[in-house]
Amino acid sequence: MDVNDIPVWTVEGFVADDPWQVVEAQDELPATGDIVVPLEGFVALSDETRRGIGVDAGRNTRRIGVLISADDDPGEIADMLDDVALVALDFPKFSDGRAFSHAARLREQFGFKGDLRAVGDVLIDQMPLMLRVGITSFAVSSETTIKRLEANRLQGIARHYQPGALPEADSGGYSWRRVSA
Repeated sequence: MDVNDIPVWTVEGFVADDPWQVVEAQDELPATGDIVVPLEGFVALSDETRRGIGVDAGRNTRRIGVLISADDDPGEIADMLDDVALVALDFPKFSDGRAFSHAARLREQFGFKGDLRAVGDVLIDQMPLMLRVGITSFAVSSETTIKRLEANRLQGIARHYQPGALPEADSGGYSWRRVSA
């Protein structure tokens, strides 16, 4: 399956026409459309290119996103996050949780308010935890996960020990008994 043909899911359901197109390098930027560039390529873009993408008659008509792999440091773009509409976090395999830490850092430490997208090995079992660290959209290639999401079978986790990016209900005074709102 081509990376640009993978269905995207949010808590509202599957996205009908996802506008984002992944490009492999900064020198392959297509003429139109919203683009996602790997971190190395994003950093290499000039400020004018990064900020001026799609500017037409004084308004921004095109957005840019960045793909952060598991072994990248999201701190490299901390001062550039105002120019970013989407950060795609790569989950290279089910057992690699480094992107969870990247998501938490982007939300809590760097204050990123845009769309955080999980890409790669996105499985239904980890999606509630991905939501808790602030991931807002998911590029889902697993047929089993797609079927469960279509059937509205995303399981939640009722109690948590750690704080999350999502709002929490009053737990009755014990911080280790956090309850999802």
